[in-house]
Amino acid sequence: MTRLWDKGAPLDERVLQYTAGEDHALDERLVPYDARASIAHAQMLHAQGLLSAEDCEAIESGLESLIASHAKGDWHIDLADEDGQTALEKRLTALIGAAGGRVHLGRSRNDQVLTALRLYLRDATTQLAEGAEAVALALSRLAAREGDLELPGYTHMQQAMPSSVELWAGGFAAELRDDAAGLRAVQRRIGQNPLGSAAGYGTPGLPLDREATRQALDFETVHEPVTAVQLSRGKAESQLLFEITLLMQDLGRFAADVCLFYTQEFAFLHLPEQFTTGSSIMPQKRNPDVFELLRGRSATAQGCLLEALAIVAKLPSGYQRDLQLLKAPLFRGIDLALASTAILVPAIDAMGFRADNIRLDPAIHAAERANELVVREGIPFREAYRRVGAELRGDSGDADPLHEDSPHEDSTRVGPANP
Repeated sequence: MTRLWDKGAPLDERVLQYTAGEDHALDERLVPYDARASIAHAQMLHAQGLLSAEDCEAIESGLESLIASHAKGDWHIDLADEDGQTALEKRLTALIGAAGGRVHLGRSRNDQVLTALRLYLRDATTQLAEGAEAVALALSRLAAREGDLELPGYTHMQQAMPSSVELWAGGFAAELRDDAAGLRAVQRRIGQNPLGSAAGYGTPGLPLDREATRQALDFETVHEPVTAVQLSRGKAESQLLFEITLLMQDLGRFAADVCLFYTQEFAFLHLPEQFTTGSSIMPQKRNPDVFELLRGRSATAQGCLLEALAIVAKLPSGYQRDLQLLKAPLFRGIDLALASTAILVPAIDAMGFRADNIRLDPAIHAAERANELVVREGIPFREAYRRVGAELRGDSGDADPLHEDSPHEDSTRVGPANP
């Protein structure tokens, strides 16, 4: 057997290369999920009297063996296979004989690959959410170590109001937990069983039990009607990439702060040598490349989302081969986000603030001064705002309380200073 659809006619090799594209490589990660779904399908066929007990048992043991041998690297999907579905059935048939050719009864590659993809995405979304939460925990550890250290809070890149490491790190941690919740929300679309919808119009003449495969694969619901299955293609993928984009946006903004705080002009942060790189010409350089690339890769995530949305836009109903192209941006976005959260956890655990270099402009307390005037004198806020503004400009003969010696000017830490 060459390909599942092969009827014996010759195929131009250039057509195979163009139509298969990256599928044989991309499908590698789907092999264990495809095999598990195939086992559930075979068990359902047997329960419905469409597959003998002997053949069902052979299919189960054969697929379990293929899962194990694939995990060990004993076989891979080749371009000649075209895709993972062909590779799996071809190797199953070679392993157990004619019974391997019975596993495809009542399904199409369309629902087969979508079932495997949704099983994979169920695991991937959990891993992504856990990755976001791990970065949030690392930020919480940073806040616990150095949270009492005051930082300038910036708007328009100007010192605006007093902040702290606790507020800075805590804000990002809160948003990352929100990102994790958004990622888990994708499970609703992923949790629908497409198996048995075949090419999008069911399997007339076969008494398939889609509820049985739903239970076996732990899907939340059966995806009904069958025509909705192919119409849904690209929606869960795009929703997941949207949530990945939001996650990467938060990570990118955090990385932008780190790059700024690490400059000699700011020098708020210390990064250990193992998390910086060097220059080929300037011996003194220690570059924050991890954070620069993280900042830049938020754009890559956006590109993955836009690619997925554009592939599906304006397609007619029913399955179209264009949908095959969704896997590349989807997997690229998933891998990017998993790698980004994984590198950030040890990087955050290793970074520290340099308290001696952090200075707050005394004028950063101007809003606090205006609020104090309102509370003490009962004047409207706008009047207090203007009075403080005049004091800052020196328009009043009064001493400027914001530029007198004060505990705010030289103290950047609420608690004990860093050793």
